Amino acid sequence: MNDTVARTDADAVLRAIRTRRVVRALTAEPVARADVAAVVESARFAPRAGNRRIHLYVAVTDPALLRGLRMVSPGMLQVPTAAVVICVDWDRARRYGFAPTHPGAHVDVGTAAATMLLAAHALGLGAGPVTSFSSTAAATLLGLPEPVRPELIVCLGHPVSAQTPPLRVRPGNAWADVVRWDRGAATHEAAAPGQAAQGPRHAQP
Repeated sequence: MNDTVARTDADAVLRAIRTRRVVRALTAEPVARADVAAVVESARFAPRAGNRRIHLYVAVTDPALLRGLRMVSPGMLQVPTAAVVICVDWDRARRYGFAPTHPGAHVDVGTAAATMLLAAHALGLGAGPVTSFSSTAAATLLGLPEPVRPELIVCLGHPVSAQTPPLRVRPGNAWADVVRWDRGAATHEAAAPGQAAQGPRHAQP
């Protein structure tokens, strides 16, 4: 791969990262099964502790199940036409040495979710994570065995053209305020060497 192609690929990846947003305003148009499958498969390439497969991904497209999930999910502000429920198989996790209090399994839920959100964005879909829901009720709705616990829901759908604006950055919470180089103490040069310490204060999703 030559330098031009590599740079173009890198720019495309960085553009996807920078333009991805949590989307809560969705249309009623169903998401194609192939697109849902592509989003789920992207989790296969997410980093995970020891490359262990202790998670289960449940793709939900049935309207009745989606309504049920929404009823037990106070944090599901959007009305998705598809969703992926990321679960942890705690029996398998324990066999790998993960206690329920060990953060590794939950960190891997986050890396899978982040990867799926980027995949959805690349496919032109709107997506957003939901963590405020009844895990017990969701497990019952989906017929999951007891050791398998839902931990996070990725909502999917087609975004409406007009989205609500992201929350404004609060004073003292700009990106330069939370970045350090080489040391944890605050300095006047929080940005990378050669860059301005204070860049534009972009709103974050």
